[in-house]
Amino acid sequence: MLAEILEIFMIVSFGCSWPLNVIKSYKARTAKGKSIAFLLFIEFGYVCGITSKLINENGFKWYVLFFYVLNFIMVGADIVLYFRNKALDKNSGVK
Repeated sequence: MLAEILEIFMIVSFGCSWPLNVIKSYKARTAKGKSIAFLLFIEFGYVCGITSKLINENGFKWYVLFFYVLNFIMVGADIVLYFRNKALDKNSGVK
């Protein structure tokens, strides 16, 4: 049980920054300074975490899975904004 609580704290602490990052990406309207490779690696990590929770033989823990899925959605939103901002950069001539 302690391991699960610590895992939740870890996921929540990572997840606290994603909404702020999404808002910043939305307002910035530029992809400058963003790394799509970084975002994709983070997204892959969340896919691995979600998969591990779904195939866990010690029992399904929905409350831990919830935080993985929430973070996955936030990173996904940031990826979508990256491509939106990349298109805005292209249209405005930003390199």
